[in-house]
Amino acid sequence: MAARQSRTRSGRRPAHAAAAVIAAAACLAAGPGVAAGEPAAPEPTPAFGAYLDYGPRGVARMAALSHWLGGAELRVGHTYLPGDRWSNIEGAPGFLDVWADWRTRQADRMLVLNVPMMERNEEHVGDDEVRELLRQGAAGRFDHHFRALAERLVALKVPDTVLVLGWEMNGTTYTHRCGPDPEAWKTYWNRIVTTMRAVPGQKFRFDFTPSRGRDAVPWTRCYPGDATVDIIGMDSYDQPRGMSFDEQVKEPYGLQAHVDFAKAHGKPVSYPEWGLFRNGDNAAYMRGMLAWMDEHKPVYNTVTDYCPHGVWQCDDNPRSTAVYRSVLFGRTDGPEPTTPTPAEPTTPTAPPVPPAPPTTPEAPADCSPLELGDWVEYWLGGKLCMRLDWYARAK
Repeated sequence: MAARQSRTRSGRRPAHAAAAVIAAAACLAAGPGVAAGEPAAPEPTPAFGAYLDYGPRGVARMAALSHWLGGAELRVGHTYLPGDRWSNIEGAPGFLDVWADWRTRQADRMLVLNVPMMERNEEHVGDDEVRELLRQGAAGRFDHHFRALAERLVALKVPDTVLVLGWEMNGTTYTHRCGPDPEAWKTYWNRIVTTMRAVPGQKFRFDFTPSRGRDAVPWTRCYPGDATVDIIGMDSYDQPRGMSFDEQVKEPYGLQAHVDFAKAHGKPVSYPEWGLFRNGDNAAYMRGMLAWMDEHKPVYNTVTDYCPHGVWQCDDNPRSTAVYRSVLFGRTDGPEPTTPTPAEPTTPTAPPVPPAPPTTPEAPADCSPLELGDWVEYWLGGKLCMRLDWYARAK
């Protein structure tokens, strides 16, 4: 159903301003570096984060979101490659750099990157043209674009990036959709994965992520095979109108079908996109989705944090925001600690959780606002700031 796919994709088209990229990069908090070739530490699971913005603002906001969550450890950075033209799908210089820098500052972090399979990906290309493009992709016409992307990620020292390739292929929104020719789509997916895995130094994981439910076609018809899929994800928003969370679990091709399918294929699950939508400020959905993920232990999850879906950057959902914050406040998702025997009885005190916590992002400390002009700030969605100690840090 097309209505299930109709979401505002705000903030996914970069405004390619080099000065803004440099300024936002200067706001990144210092952290321990990871040398090239250094083995990554074992990943505790599950990891979580939020989609906060496609570009440097998304990186800069992660520390403020962690602070709002009582120091909770956000180990997942999530962004999207623009699908407007092939040069951007290849990873245009300057776009991925700040995300790679964030990832390599701590060994247990995870970079999740949504990768379009076609250019003009949101231009409502007709089925006949999509069918022809899929067949061209299956024949190898576009291999070189994905080889270039793989080489770029390896050069940026993020060879272990999780690639959400051709997401929500079971719907009608994207040019990389599966419906017009599922067999060509699967062959094309396999070509892309094979091409990227052939690049020396890569350690990519490929995430097959449909939207929840049947949508335009059953997503199982698009599954390309266990050899080229590492994770089976699902984008699961609170829709359609009037559907309860229990119904979202039980519906055909829903949440239960997803975990059952993944188990049958020996794959872990993920939730790259989830959040509120058609049913407004729905605290029952928020409680249900958080409990579902705690039970089924996805490799990672990232809530889509802009209106109408979000909980921190959107002030339209105060009840759901309170639920999200109360569940994740202070969470680190590390191994369960051994409980020591206290010398004297103590009474643990839960962190205070306001019924409707503020949702306005906090500016990083020791930053000076940059006056970039109304036009630039309009496209960036707000002001940027530069750390006051950037000169000393760069020396």
